[in-house]
Formats: sequence, structure tokens, C-alpha cells
Amino acid sequence: MQPSKGRPHGGGADQESRTEPLDGHDPVPAAGQLRYDDPWYDALASGWGESSSDGAQAQPMVPSARTQGETGAAAADVYLEVQRSAAFQEVRRRYRKFVVPASVAFFAWYVGYVVTATTAPELMARPVAGAVNVAMVAGLGQFLSTFLLTWAYARHARLRRDRAALELRWDTQELTRGVSGGGS
Repeated sequence: MQPSKGRPHGGGADQESRTEPLDGHDPVPAAGQLRYDDPWYDALASGWGESSSDGAQAQPMVPSARTQGETGAAAADVYLEVQRSAAFQEVRRRYRKFVVPASVAFFAWYVGYVVTATTAPELMARPVAGAVNVAMVAGLGQFLSTFLLTWAYARHARLRRDRAALELRWDTQELTRGVSGGGS
């Protein structure tokens, strides 16, 4: 086998056998030790799916809000209060006003295509231009309508819901921060 880009394959004597520490830190942290100096290190995802040495699942690093006692219950009350607010109901109303009709229309278009293809094959086989028939045009229309619906949904969210939802989120965060004692 030939070397790849000048590097030999296998365990040659001239290859480095271990990684060198950067900036005086160990390249691999010990078990249970967090590294905050690495911007690509995700502390929340570390240990996910890994088991500890004794075979038991590793405990989550971030405690759940349900285990925080009174503070968790007070935060839940804040979320219920926000859910009952007029601002939240307005965001939900705007969401439903777009999603329900769009879903019904898209589903009807899809079912119409499938039913027509199975019950009227002679209609779907009619040529439109050369070898292109009605079924091909309708099938491509399915793809096009999917992309158009995705674009319309993203546009509607950006123009009609995102700002209100973001303001509601900030207000909620401020309220829960006030309930939990102002900690970060």
C-alpha cells in the first residue's frame, strides 16, 4: 500500500503516539471533569448515551425543573400564567389561522392526486407535451407545492409570529428569573 500524502499507514516508529497538550491543559478531560475553555465542547450533551464504569447510567448534569421543589412549582405557575395571557393566545391564534387551512388544503391536494391516479388512469395518462403526461405534471406539482408551503409557513412565521413570540419568551424568562431569586 502506498503512503497517503506522504504519511505512512500503520504504526511506524516516526509517528506520534499521543496527543500533545494545548496551552498546558490535558487534551482529554478526566471522567466527570468539565472543560470550559473549548468552545466546541457541549457540557449538556456530554455523557449522553454513555454509562459510568459500574454499568449504571450516568446522572444528568443539569437538574430538571421538576426536582427543584418550590422554585419549580413557582416557575410552572409563571408558565401557566403566560399560557393564559392575551399575548400568548394571540400568537397561538395567528399560528392556527395559517396552519389549519394550509394543512387542510395540502392534504386535500395530496389525496386528490392519489385518488385521481388510482381511479382515473386514463386521465393521468393524457399527454401534455411530448412524453410528459398529466401524472408527471401533477407529481412535480406535489413537490413544488411542498416547497411553496414551506416558504409560505416560514414567511408567515417571520412576519406575523416571531417578534411577538420572542417578546413573550423574554417576558417569561424575566418572570421565571424573578421567581427563582434572580440567579442565572
